[in-house]
Amino acid sequence: MNIKERIGLRLRELRTAKGLSQEKFSFKCDLDRTYIASIERGKRNVSVVNIEKIAEALETSVSDFFNSPLFQ
Repeated sequence: MNIKERIGLRLRELRTAKGLSQEKFSFKCDLDRTYIASIERGKRNVSVVNIEKIAEALETSVSDFFNSPLFQ
């Protein structure tokens, strides 16, 4: 599994744990819903700026976002 796929899986895991749809989450982090969907599918090379937006919308830190067995 490549890094884009692992980031996508982690995003989906945290987003669904918060009970957020892709649409509600996209509004919360000010990113397009289709962009969020493509990240979750592992199709996007996400910038560090957008990773920070995503972490803030998930009410977590960037380090906590990456604190997962997916990144070990």
